Order: sequence, then structure tokens, then C-alpha cells
Amino acid sequence: MAPSDHSFAYYCCLCITWSTIIIIVVHLFIKTCTSFCNKTRHPPSPLGLPIIGHLHLLSSDLPNSLKTLASRYGPLMKIRFGSTPIYVVSDAKTAKEILKIHDVDFASKYTLGFGLSKFDIYDGYTFFNAPYGTYWRFMKKLCMTKLFRGPQLDRFVHIREQETLKLLKSLVDKSREGKPCDLGEELSVFSSNIICRMVIGNICVEDPNLPIEIRKLVGDIMENAAKFSFNEVFGPLNRFDLLGKGKRLVSATRKYDKLLEQLMKKYEDNFDKLINSGDEEQKDVMIILMEAYKDTNAELKLTRTHIKKFFLEIFFAGVETTATAMQSAITELINNPKAFMKLREEIHSVFGSNYRLLKESDVPKLPFLQAVVKETLRLNPIATLRARQCDVDTRINGYDIKAGTRILINAYAIMRDSDSWEKPDDFFPERFLADSMDTNFDHHPTMDFKGDHDFHFLPFGSGRRACIAASHGLIVTHATIGALVQCFDWEVKDDAKIDNEMATGYSGSRVLPLACYPITRFDPTNA
Repeated sequence: MAPSDHSFAYYCCLCITWSTIIIIVVHLFIKTCTSFCNKTRHPPSPLGLPIIGHLHLLSSDLPNSLKTLASRYGPLMKIRFGSTPIYVVSDAKTAKEILKIHDVDFASKYTLGFGLSKFDIYDGYTFFNAPYGTYWRFMKKLCMTKLFRGPQLDRFVHIREQETLKLLKSLVDKSREGKPCDLGEELSVFSSNIICRMVIGNICVEDPNLPIEIRKLVGDIMENAAKFSFNEVFGPLNRFDLLGKGKRLVSATRKYDKLLEQLMKKYEDNFDKLINSGDEEQKDVMIILMEAYKDTNAELKLTRTHIKKFFLEIFFAGVETTATAMQSAITELINNPKAFMKLREEIHSVFGSNYRLLKESDVPKLPFLQAVVKETLRLNPIATLRARQCDVDTRINGYDIKAGTRILINAYAIMRDSDSWEKPDDFFPERFLADSMDTNFDHHPTMDFKGDHDFHFLPFGSGRRACIAASHGLIVTHATIGALVQCFDWEVKDDAKIDNEMATGYSGSRVLPLACYPITRFDPTNA
């Protein structure tokens, strides 16, 4: 190559380099000026990396890793899950701003596991995570008036009592045989049977094996979803089904869809008979949904897909979460024998010599039982991260929150905040009792489960998007935990302490099954 060619190539490279530098500088200058002119203030954020954002700073124990970051960057910080920015709230004061003061501005939700949405055949039909709008308001009204409020839940009390006796009988049988049980599995079956009978009770009478089939199908969906790793859900390659997990999730969901279609057809074939029976006690949830589906004058037209997705969400919210809460409570009590014995003594003091099985109506007379459940849900919240989405431009803590911004409220961090809770990692139910004499812990006797007044305690969220099934879950959890303590001692092999931490990965399931030996001290089947 001639010298002039070398000079030409050199000047071309120099020109391209300077042009690139100038373009970058101008871009940064415009961006800075625009930000300055608009006076937009964003929350603090760690240094992110291209493409992956802050994924390198997050572990599979997402709530705890976000809690650690918040201790450095503050109670409202900006985190990027890959290319998706999310604002994370980690203290009660900021949570109150979003969940109460600006509740209507943050009334929409989104699905945190957005990497899984493309494998959801019901994507866009969710109620639990729906945007705040006509469909959500219609379903919320239906739930509050016909499904999950006091008088409606009372209609199903006989179902809960019957299934509780079945659970206790199964444990008594294992006790007589000297066999261990997986109490977590027993509680999951118990919760599943209750939900199935509430939702499709009329069909369950004809086919008592149906709850087992439904539980298996829903369990397959949850298992396949849980197999996705943290990076497969939130990482830059979440668009690709490299290992075929998405295909298996779709297949599992289609099997469920086929069964639900068959069930709905049965209800349609017998609809007039079911509606005109005149017995409100026989109206299960599916009948109520089918009424709304067939109502041509309804303010919103439900589709069959809406109903299938709603049933699936009821299963997610009413079965595994309730079973996990009960498993967590028993685990905490086994690991804290003084609290276990204190609860048993309270139950005995209420019943005295007239010993009978504890019922739902007895719970208000058992303040320590209520405190045990509160402390369990403080340490092991049903939903550690609660998703909200901003619908209008808002200002929180002096920072600008634009419409469309995704928010995560870290209930785990809030309910383990050392500035608000004495010894936040210790299990101490007495902190929720007014008459506790222990001065080593702070006391919060007025805190309730609703989260409407004190935002340090958010087991079910708060505001418009609080958990609609909370009442059902609490009724089942209180009565069942009380019965399990009343009827059995619990032994763990080699007196080991049970690990109550969550599994790694996206599933949030328990690390190990709750395997223990039930030892009968009161047999309710002979009472």
C-alpha cells in the first residue's frame, strides 16, 4: 500500500473516532439538558451493566437481596431487571404513600414474572394482576358481594369443618401406625379439597376424585413454572425457550384448560336445574360465575377464558399460599416449643374440662393463637413482593414517578426492618399482645391484618389491591393451626430443627418437606 493510502486510512479512522465522540457528547449534553429543564428527579440506583441491568447484584433470594441494596440506596430506589426499570419500596412510610395516600394512582398491577407471560395461554385474562379498569372493578365487586365476604364465606363453613376432620383423621391414622408424615403435603391436599368443594362442589359430589385430578393439573402448571431459573425469567435471554421449559408449561396449561372446558359444559347442561333449585347453600362459585357469563345485561361480558384463568388464580391464591402459611406456622411452633406450649395452654384454658375440637367461632377467644399467625406472616409473608404500577405522573419522596412505572413493595424488608421491629428475625408472638410482660420486644397490639392504618405490617397488602382471599385464608389458617396444636404433639427425626427458609429459584417453595411424626393427644374422631 502506498504511503498516501496509509495517510488516507489514518485520517478516515481519526474522523470516524472524533465523529463518534462528538455524537456521544452531544447525546449526553441533550439528555442532561432535557433532564435539567424538566427537573425530573429519579430515585437513587446502583451502577448497572449494559443489557443485564442490575441482575448481577440480585440473588435468587430476591426479597433479601433487595433489602440489602435498600440499606445502601434508600427506601425508594431504582433497579433494572435486564432492560426493565422497577422502583423498589422498602419502608413503611413510602409504602403508605403508595398504598394509601396515592392509592388510586397506583391501583394497577403487573406480573413480576414477565419473562413467563409468553408461555401463559391465558395472558391478558388475569384478574388478580389486571390493570385498574372496568374488568377488574367488575370482578372485584363480584368477589366482594358473592364470593369472599363474611356471609358468603359462612355458606362454606360445613365444607371447612368436614375437610378439617378428614385431615385430622389422616394424621391420627399415621400416629397410630407410628409413621412420619409430610405435613406440608397434607396441608396442601386439605386446602385443595376446600377450594374445589367451594368452587365446583356440585360436580365433586358426582366425582369425588375430581379434586385430586384438578390438584394434579394445577400442580403440574406450578411445577413447570417453578423450574424456570431466576435468569430465565428476568435475564436478557428470557425471550427464548432454550431448554423447552416454556413448551412444557404450555402443555400443562392446555391439559388444565381441557378439563375446565368439560366442567363448564356440565354446568351449562344442568344450568337451569342448578339455578332454579332454590337452595342458595348449593350455589358454588362456578354457578355464580356461569350466571355472570350468561347474563346478557351484565355491565361486562365474561368469557370462558376469563373464568378458566380466574379459577386457576383462585387455586394459586387459596391453596398453595394458605398451605404454605400453615406450614410456616407449625414450623415456627416446632422450632419454638415455649410458644407451642403457651398456645396449647391457652386452648385448654378456653375449653376447660369440656374438651372438644376447636372451631372457627372459638378463634376470637384465643388472642395468642391470633398473635402466632400474625408473627408467622410477619416473618414469612404470603407475598414477599407486591407489584403496583403507576397510572399517572406522581411525586413520591421528592422523586418523579412517571405513568407506567412499575413498583415493587418489599413486604419482607418492611416487616423485618430493624428500625421498626425489635429483634426482627426472632419469632416472638407476644409482640402482638397488649398484656405481654416481656420488655425485650416492642409491642404492637393494635396491628391488624388489613394494613390500612399501620404500614409496618403488610401480610396481605393494603388499599384497593389488597388480597381479596385474605378472609378465607385467615379463617382456615387460624382454625387449622389451633386444631393441630390441640390434637397433636410433633416430633422431628433426631430432634433436628426444621429449616423454614424458602427454596432458591423462582418458585418460592420450601427447601424441604415438613416431615414429622404426629403424636395424638386428643382424638377428635372419638370426641
